[in-house]
Amino acid sequence: MEIKRDLYLRKLISKMGNPMIKVITGIRRSGKSYLLFNIFRDYLLQQGVKSDHIISIELDIRENSKYRDPDVILDYIKLLLKDEDMYYIFLDEVQMMNEFEDVLNSLLHIKNVDTYVTGSNSKFLSKDVLTQFRGRGDEIHVYPLNFYEFMSQYNGDSYKGFEEYITYGGLPYVVGLENEQDKVEYLNNLFKETYIRDIRERYKIEKVEELNELIEILASATGSLTNPSKILATFKTVLHSDISINTIRKYIDYLEDAFIINEAKRYDIKGRKYIGSPCKYYFEDVGLRNAAIGFRQIEENHLMENILYNELKIRGYSVDIGVVKKRIMENKVQELRNYEIDFVCNQGSKRYYIQSALNLDTVEKQNQEKTSLVNVDDSFKKIIVVKDYITVRRDNDGINTMGIYDFLLNENSLDS
Repeated sequence: MEIKRDLYLRKLISKMGNPMIKVITGIRRSGKSYLLFNIFRDYLLQQGVKSDHIISIELDIRENSKYRDPDVILDYIKLLLKDEDMYYIFLDEVQMMNEFEDVLNSLLHIKNVDTYVTGSNSKFLSKDVLTQFRGRGDEIHVYPLNFYEFMSQYNGDSYKGFEEYITYGGLPYVVGLENEQDKVEYLNNLFKETYIRDIRERYKIEKVEELNELIEILASATGSLTNPSKILATFKTVLHSDISINTIRKYIDYLEDAFIINEAKRYDIKGRKYIGSPCKYYFEDVGLRNAAIGFRQIEENHLMENILYNELKIRGYSVDIGVVKKRIMENKVQELRNYEIDFVCNQGSKRYYIQSALNLDTVEKQNQEKTSLVNVDDSFKKIIVVKDYITVRRDNDGINTMGIYDFLLNENSLDS
């Protein structure tokens, strides 16, 4: 099964030859190695790069274990540099190499070498290399398949495809499985035996039960406002745990560093400033989110919101939760009320306000979704995305409504 990852290929192409280490990050099994060793390698060959000018070393293979020695791998690479033409170095699972930071720094000083690395185990779950290189690491973050990529492999219509996607997510291997039970077992085992084990080993976590409970709480709260204090209250009243708020904060940081979850902060649109907690947490893959809670609580509204958040991040937007403050009269008393906008998306000079709604089947529902948008007093585009097949339309308040399928399957949908 060949899945094109054109978005990431374009990013790699745009970074070719720059004087940095290209660090391909992403959650386990998101397709980082395949992107580098297959898709990007094929592109280089098509551009006329000679095969002996692409030096690929998979450090997790036993027969390559000798290259985990920093001096051995540097000597080996230098031995293969026969001329002044550009050489492309691919290092997979670079964290398995001793003193890998020093090796990569050494490669930076060779003028005709362009270096690309991946890594994803308990010693290299997230941004370690970028931190080590302090501006000399150029990150390409690879997400699981988005819905467009998923549908390129799915044998069925987009409606049925979305039902499958919202349940099992977009990890490439899962997409290739035909049996639903196989998908469930794979996701369950991957989450528990790979992702969680990596975190436990990396940070020497002893409160394993509390970590698992925290993940379930976050999964159940997908798309809802929460914070460590609220989570602590749940631990104390429901689970009768003595876990501390600092431990909860640390565990959340570990999950973010592993790219399992992402935090979306609240932003005061009129005040032009970030608000403190609470915030929202979204899972990098909804299939893993569902596996974390045993495929219970498959709530379409929250999972659709999670999918939209991931799509916006994939398209390169910074994404916040919008808050619009408005004074209203309630029982002859004036009060300041907060209205929420699901997503405020920024990219350079572009900005979009987006609401996620399963449907707008009643006047009350329409008013609920529009209230926050109509109270934003700038001219940036405002969009409501619904789970339906509809023609993109614009109302008298300047608010656009479109279906989830148009939004996800058209990479230029925000400008439709």
